[in-house]
Amino acid sequence: MDPLTGDGVGLREFRPDDFDDFFAVVGDERVTAWMAFATHTPESARKMLDGIVERSAQESRPDYMLAVTRLDDDRVLGFIRLAPGIHKGAKLGYGIGADQWGHGYATTACRLVLDFAFGPLALHRVTAAIGPENAASIAVVQRLGFSYEGLLRDHVFTNDAWRDSVLYSVLADEWTAQQP
Repeated sequence: MDPLTGDGVGLREFRPDDFDDFFAVVGDERVTAWMAFATHTPESARKMLDGIVERSAQESRPDYMLAVTRLDDDRVLGFIRLAPGIHKGAKLGYGIGADQWGHGYATTACRLVLDFAFGPLALHRVTAAIGPENAASIAVVQRLGFSYEGLLRDHVFTNDAWRDSVLYSVLADEWTAQQP
């Protein structure tokens, strides 16, 4: 897919040479404490990145796992994942390097991927399942017009424990109605 750009942030396909920046995100416990996966070792991060690159080359790709980059230097700040499923829906997930928190990168990246989801992909619904204590991520989806749907008990097993998630969603017509 072609890169997506907006307010100082770009979304593009991951490349094998993104490893150091990618590992700085998925190997950081400050980030993975909020993820549905545990902190990666260098070996497991390399395997994960190789899988992302391989999936992105498939004609009928199962997901869009994209690098969140700065426009000025193309450096990877984090990732965003859109995983289309059944009934024209998709799951949204994202992670930004802890040293980059608080700059609006997640909000801008989500806005770009939602435009892609409800535009070219013609999806009807996008959901985000977030740890209840992750106030920053909840603020991102609320800022973007997602609606709270409920609590998913023991939703993910991560970092050696079951964790609940709160479910948020946005529909295509809601997204379109709030765009300028």
